[in-house]
Amino acid sequence: MKDNQLAKLIKKNVAKVEKAQTKKAKVYDPTLKATQRPDAAASDEQDIERAAFFKEMKRREF
Repeated sequence: MKDNQLAKLIKKNVAKVEKAQTKKAKVYDPTLKATQRPDAAASDEQDIERAAFFKEMKRREF
């Protein structure tokens, strides 16, 4: 296999992996946004942190 063919193949495979690893945003009903508080957009980051925290806490035993 020639170097340029190998480079093409590598680029193609890297693109597939990057496409598969992209995080998809959660999709909600637009009417739900109308019922949320105005500061709810800033809480998305907090929701991610909170979810990670509770996921870790579920793994621990008390």
